[in-house]
This record gives sequence, C-alpha cells and structure tokens, in this order.
Amino acid sequence: MPSLTRLLVLLGGLLLGITAWAGPARAFSIGVAPHSSARLIIGMYQPLRQHLERTLGQPVEIVTAPDFTEFARRAMQGRFDLVITTGHQARLLQTDAGYLPLLTYQAEFRAVALVPRDSPVRTHADLDGATVFGLSPASLVTLWGEHWLHRNGIRGTSMRYVSAADSIAQLLLKGEGKLAFTSLANYQNLPPGIQSQLLIFDESLSMAGRVYLLNQRHGNRREDIEKALWRFAETPEAAEYFAQHKLKGYRRLAHRELNEMEPYANEVRKQLKLPSR
Repeated sequence: MPSLTRLLVLLGGLLLGITAWAGPARAFSIGVAPHSSARLIIGMYQPLRQHLERTLGQPVEIVTAPDFTEFARRAMQGRFDLVITTGHQARLLQTDAGYLPLLTYQAEFRAVALVPRDSPVRTHADLDGATVFGLSPASLVTLWGEHWLHRNGIRGTSMRYVSAADSIAQLLLKGEGKLAFTSLANYQNLPPGIQSQLLIFDESLSMAGRVYLLNQRHGNRREDIEKALWRFAETPEAAEYFAQHKLKGYRRLAHRELNEMEPYANEVRKQLKLPSR
C-alpha cells in the first residue's frame, strides 16, 4: 500500500476513534419550573422540544425539579441551557447568574386563592388557624399568598407545600385544607370536573409570568435561539399549544416587568442563603 494511502487510512481511523470517544452530542437542556407534575410538564413542552431539536440540530431535553426552591438552586448552578420560570426567579437569574431574558407569554399571569365551591369560608376571618396550600416556599404564587395572608390579617395559618397544582386541587377537595394558592393558568388548566368544584376567593394583579431566559454560556447563540422560538410561535403545533394552555402566544418583555419582581426575588435569595441586593 502506498505510504500516502496508509497515512489517510490511519488518519481516518484516528478521527473515528476520537468521535467514538467523544460520544453523542450533549443535549440542549430546557429547565421548566415545576408549576405542574413532571409528567404534565414534559408532555406540555414536547412540541417546543421537537421544534428546537430540528432547528438547532442537536438533541433537546425537557427537565424540571422536585420544587421551585430546588429548581432555583439548579438554575443558579447553571444546569439548564434555557430556563422557563416565573418572573421573580427570572429576575434572580438575570441579576445574580447572568441569564439573558428572551420573551414571555401574551396571557396575563395572576396568582389566585382557591376554595372549594361548597366551602363555608366567606370572610378572611374564616381562615384563621386554617391549613392552606402552596406550591413551594420559592414559588411566586406561594410568596404572593403569604403576603396576602399577612395583608388581610389572617392569623395562625399553617402552610403546606405541595409539588403540583393538580395535587393541590385534589387535597383541597378532600378537605385537607381550606384554601390553596396557585396561578390562574394552572387553575384554568385543571380538568373541567375538578375546576367546577372550586371557586376563586381572591386574585393578584397581573405579574411577570413564565419568562424564557438563556444561559449566558450561549450568549453567542442568542440570535439563533430567539429566531427559533419566534419561528416555533408561527407553527400549527404552537397555535394548538398556546390555545390549549390559554397562553395566547409569545411577546417581548417590558424592561420594568422584571425590575418589579425584585422584592419577590429577594425572598428566593433568602431561601437559597444568597446575599440580598
């Protein structure tokens, strides 16, 4: 065999060896805050995952965490490439970890306080000493709920944290608590048979809802990833996704929206034992 041919064969074998050693391409990780069960979240974001996998030309995975506090901790550690989380955590990740805010949903985000439809609760005083449910200590709706309890002079309540909104609704209807805090979107996405058994006792003003943020390590890909998200919004799969979950579509963030989340972001800093700003 001529020497040049032998050299090409050797180089080819070396390249194949390097490729095999490197293994498959690392998946692009989309971290979604645990606003529902992991099963529901993974199913909900499949159209987006499939679109980005085709557009970015690499594997894409949807991941979450057991609760909002752990999700914030993992995001602060940089374990996600793209994050979808509520405004207060988005503010924390922007200011303390350098994440780049991209967009949010057109639908308003509100926290709601729910009671069973047949509940005897009629006034704030009826909630004194009650068990109430929240998603986790670092959840925006839970933090809003704690402020709401304080503002309305409701005393002696016991907050019980539950990992998902659908589980909260079930426990509330079983009589294990008198009131639950969740988002309006999660309430609207409950099965009709469960939703019809609940009433909104009170709700918040509009707040920054689920925000998409890019890990700064992908800053050089920001334009491509943003374009991929906006192209997804134009697909039939996205239209179905937006309609099913009452999200209406994507929109750009106003600068003030995340700034207004700073007091709630500071609550998460305290829980993660980070310095206050």
